Amino acid sequence: MKYIYEYRDPARARGLLEKTTALAQKIARPVTLMEVCGSHTNAIGHHGIRNLLPENVRLISGPGCPVCVTATRDIDRALYLAGRQEVIFMTFGDMLKVPGTDSASLQQQRAGGGDIRIVASPMDCLRTAAENPDKQIVFMGIGFETTAPGVAATIRAASSQGLANFSVYSVHKVMPPAIRVLLDDPQIKVDGFICPGH
Repeated sequence: MKYIYEYRDPARARGLLEKTTALAQKIARPVTLMEVCGSHTNAIGHHGIRNLLPENVRLISGPGCPVCVTATRDIDRALYLAGRQEVIFMTFGDMLKVPGTDSASLQQQRAGGGDIRIVASPMDCLRTAAENPDKQIVFMGIGFETTAPGVAATIRAASSQGLANFSVYSVHKVMPPAIRVLLDDPQIKVDGFICPGH
């Protein structure tokens, strides 16, 4: 929680705002920045950051985080896998509320008795696989390029440990194609992107 609380420090926030304002005053034209992640968009709106920025700095919302833009069909597949009796379904916590068809979610399925577990790291799944050899452990791999290496390392570790009951349902996304489309569109005038922090 350290990295959350330090950004809620009013003195630090004022200092960042003063630096932003000083830099913005050196720019003689409007600047448009696009936040890429839906969580950023939510935080910016929740904390009124748009109203605090200098007049020549504009924030616009972009393509969304990999969780926000997960297709309904992918959520439906996850719900199917998570609903199987022989499966322990594991994923990051932000996937639980994403709706599938008819607004069904992993959170609802979990509340109904589904064995759906939240992990901080895909490596957490390996202990569960070792402790439950009679179950198939399915990890829903989600994220941008930043999370894919961790999932790949987990697959390699599962293989080296001989864990045949671990698998990954991968719905990873890549950012460069989305950013290229935005940059190539002459109607979209973006000076920079605020990308996911990790």
